[in-house]
Amino acid sequence: MNDSSDVANCLINMANIQFDHGDFYGAQEMALSALNYLKGVNKKSNNLLSFAYNTIANASDELSQFEDAIRYYALAIQYCKEDNVKLKYKNNLSVSLRYAKRYKEAIQLSEDNLRNAPKNSKDYARILNNLARVKFAASASYNPLGDYWIAMKIRKDKDDFWGLNSSYASLSQYYGEMHMDSALYYAEKQYTIAKELKSPDDQINALKRLIEYNKNSQKQYFTKFLALNDSIQQARSAAKNQFALIRYEVEKNKADNLRLEKENVEKQSRLVRQRAITGASIFLLLLAVGGGALWYKRRKQRLELEAQNRVKETQLHLSKKVHDVVANDIYHVMTEVEYRDDLDREVLLDKLEIIYNQSRDISHNVEQRPTVEVPYNEQISTLLKPYGSNIRRISIVGIDAEQWSDVSKRIKEEIKHVLQEFMVNMKKHSGAERVVVRIEKSDQQLKIFYKDNGVGLPAERPQGKGMANTVSRIESLGGGIIFVSEPGEGLSITVNIPLI
Repeated sequence: MNDSSDVANCLINMANIQFDHGDFYGAQEMALSALNYLKGVNKKSNNLLSFAYNTIANASDELSQFEDAIRYYALAIQYCKEDNVKLKYKNNLSVSLRYAKRYKEAIQLSEDNLRNAPKNSKDYARILNNLARVKFAASASYNPLGDYWIAMKIRKDKDDFWGLNSSYASLSQYYGEMHMDSALYYAEKQYTIAKELKSPDDQINALKRLIEYNKNSQKQYFTKFLALNDSIQQARSAAKNQFALIRYEVEKNKADNLRLEKENVEKQSRLVRQRAITGASIFLLLLAVGGGALWYKRRKQRLELEAQNRVKETQLHLSKKVHDVVANDIYHVMTEVEYRDDLDREVLLDKLEIIYNQSRDISHNVEQRPTVEVPYNEQISTLLKPYGSNIRRISIVGIDAEQWSDVSKRIKEEIKHVLQEFMVNMKKHSGAERVVVRIEKSDQQLKIFYKDNGVGLPAERPQGKGMANTVSRIESLGGGIIFVSEPGEGLSITVNIPLI
């Protein structure tokens, strides 16, 4: 929607996902790219700038780039307009100052944060615990236990399990220098709660202390440490590869969409031209038919009623023949040209000549006569196979030459038209990838089974002229036809024709 702040918001969310999966460099890169979309000065962009800088700072902190983390936390605080969020950012900054060993600044900031935090709140406990840690880091003579106990009590009262995890880590680290039993006790507490929180990094830290403090179970804890550490590294490596693949696929899809849009424009242009040509042709055809009909009417005024009936009968007959013979044969040749790379030019010309002779014979309203007598099973195979392609498979079963020996010429001719109509409708409307045609003869009955895996027959689409002709043909032979169409199951057609 050309809204740059929404773009930035998406990029920041993506950066946080990468951060949660341990892809810290990727999180930095993604959050930095969001800054390019946040050049306006308004409340929304300021909030997003604050989120982006905090994400960059968090990733820098995890990568031990503490000076960078300090710089970006300061920017996050500068743009943040919500006091409770700003307090969290300031506490993050204090932690990074401690890691950078800038203890004086860290202590001053933590004390200021503590004055602004609500008493006995989770934020208060977090800031107090951090203040005690930085004071102890700055001076080994400082005793942080009182502050640690207060922070831990608040966290227990608030059911702040993440906070308790931090308290146990602080106490275990403190006692590690003087009381090994206490250090081991709090390391085990941290490991238990870290497992409940499903925090692998905190489990790793607790296991390191357990390996150091518990000499009797070092092997057991070291085995767990190795397994968990390997699992974390594999997961983070997989996440990095996954995100790279996602970005690649997105860019590829964009390129494909642009190409498809261009092709659609070209197709629309061709369609407009084709419609113009078709419209002009229809107009000329209607003009010619109209002129001929008027001339014929004037010439045959005395026999007007009889002539009109003959014209209607002739039109129906010729329309059926044009559809069954010329139109379907032309469509058959078009299908061969479209899908066959090894098409023989001479064979194509012969087929076109046959179609020409057929259309000429129709114009004189005479019966067609095949130019070359070809075995009927080969005629069926030649008729159906061209409708197959690289994406469509046509399977034909039961067209052996011997089973057609006692079938009348009329039935064979009608079957050809019926099968061709099935193929034409399948190619035009079904979108099928697999088509099966099976022909059986038993008990003086000829059965044709057709099945495809296309879209089937929509209930709202009326039956076309071709399918109506097909039903008429089967019924004229004394047979029956059944259509079965179910959503997702394609189309099934069963034809029964008596041979007696």
